[in-house]
Amino acid sequence: MFIFIVLPLICAGIMPLLGRISKKRGPDILSALVLLILFISSVFIFSPSLREPWQYIQSISFLGEPIHINLALDSFSGLFLILISFISLMISLFSIDYMGIYGSKPIYYALLLIIIAALNGLVLSKDLFNIYIFLEVAAIASFGLVSFSLEAESLEGAYKYLLLSAIASGFILLGIVLLFGVTGSLSLDGIKKAMDIVNNRSIIILCSMLFIAGFGLKTALVPFHSWMPDAYTKAPATFPAMSSGLIIKITGIYVLARIFFNMFKINTGISFVLLFLGMFSIIVGTFLALGQKDIKRMLAYSSISQVGYIIAGFGVGTYLGVIAALFQLFNHSIFKSLLFLNAGSLEKSTGTQNLDEMGGLEKKMPVTATTNAVGLLSTAGVPPLNGFWSKLLIILALLQAKLYTYAIIAIIMSVITLWYFLIMHRKAFFGTLNEKWTEVKEAPFWMSFSMIILALSCLVIGIVFYAVLKHFIVPSSMPLIGFVKLKGFLP
Repeated sequence: MFIFIVLPLICAGIMPLLGRISKKRGPDILSALVLLILFISSVFIFSPSLREPWQYIQSISFLGEPIHINLALDSFSGLFLILISFISLMISLFSIDYMGIYGSKPIYYALLLIIIAALNGLVLSKDLFNIYIFLEVAAIASFGLVSFSLEAESLEGAYKYLLLSAIASGFILLGIVLLFGVTGSLSLDGIKKAMDIVNNRSIIILCSMLFIAGFGLKTALVPFHSWMPDAYTKAPATFPAMSSGLIIKITGIYVLARIFFNMFKINTGISFVLLFLGMFSIIVGTFLALGQKDIKRMLAYSSISQVGYIIAGFGVGTYLGVIAALFQLFNHSIFKSLLFLNAGSLEKSTGTQNLDEMGGLEKKMPVTATTNAVGLLSTAGVPPLNGFWSKLLIILALLQAKLYTYAIIAIIMSVITLWYFLIMHRKAFFGTLNEKWTEVKEAPFWMSFSMIILALSCLVIGIVFYAVLKHFIVPSSMPLIGFVKLKGFLP
């Protein structure tokens, strides 16, 4: 399991040197090769049989002496390893042709690989100290990518991202310190056992609120969302694709799920808070996306809304709710990464992110137009694409738990999402072609290849959704479902 952390870190270290030797293709080839190796490894290491938390634990030693770094694997973390390697591989391939407009490819790939190593380390860690370390590594490398263009707006967005990330880390660190002071342990299992003995309800409530605030900031839940639109607008399109597809899911949602299902055991109070924040994010994110002219900014607010569905699913706290939330997380990582890459394709070809300046690009950019349509329809939950099934399961989970008002809100917000995405697609691709776009060409091969693979993934998963649920999502949710204890919410 250490290969998922060590290999990308080693390659990140040699990337600047490789850039001096082979400026054109060396960094591209090394990055894609590393991520392909990790993707193949993640597929082989995933096992639906690992249905209990932390069934497979691996330690490391140096010169015969043990190093106190333990990595642990179960089916929940195994699914995330596959997701990280797949999405990051598509982003790396997209970057081959895209990052030429920004330059400094070796530095870019080094930062990207550091983030990937941190995300892998985070999902394989079973103690809060290592989780905190990997969170900080991912945040620092992400800051570098947000400010990569060195434009005034990107630096402003990076500063806001760094400032709020530091505040989030402060909340998280305070919660960790309090738990360590009470339990004397930093491992999730150790804290769980100690809290069963100590039974200090006030500490659990306080730490829960600190973790929700901290990881809510990492996830961009409303009202902790203000950093996301500014950070995404002027960053290379590959960063919001990486962030929305992976970083906010793992540094926020994944850890919250581990804490509230494997450590504290979810209760009615936590369920209500998660449900409220999830639905609040759905509503606010949807309405803020309306009327946005900048395509990346619109997608950023859409991400806030879509993450709300995931949090609401976990907040329901039932078997069906957890499965639906995990399926929505899996699907959202794919279709939202696709949409941000589509935005990057438009930006590279036209030189603008303003929808009002676009129009009529469908014939000039048919691949981008088609894959963008697949991504937006999937996000809005239109059958038979993958986003439809996960949203349907979340709505069914809400209905099953007799949360009828929440279910109605989720349906209405999905319809509004489809509305503003259709407006976005019409402004970009339909209508009369602007004279200054007469020479516009389709995105280069590797950019088109990545978008096509992600679009096909949305379609194929939607068609064979039952097989995906049966063989991947349901087994992956078992380490969490075993700890669902919500009275009155169980199916």
